[in-house]
Amino acid sequence: MGFKETIDTMYAVVKQPFIQFTEPTNISLVRQFLNANGFEIKKNNDYINKELGIIIEDLHDENVLIKQKVLFFIDTVFYLTPKFYD
Repeated sequence: MGFKETIDTMYAVVKQPFIQFTEPTNISLVRQFLNANGFEIKKNNDYINKELGIIIEDLHDENVLIKQKVLFFIDTVFYLTPKFYD
């Protein structure tokens, strides 16, 4: 929706519709999807794409929902590495 800036930090302001899942989350499907998109597992449910410089964390079954066979990533944490800016 936009950005909010404080003295030394800029925040993204987002809005996300409510997602009603249609089937339980299969973490192995999440892993396959991320692997196919260049992400590798860092630890537990945390992934990194070294080529893009993106780390995505907290992708457990309550933060990835499946609605009609489409994955929805909610309430995840992401970080950008210096590689992102290359």
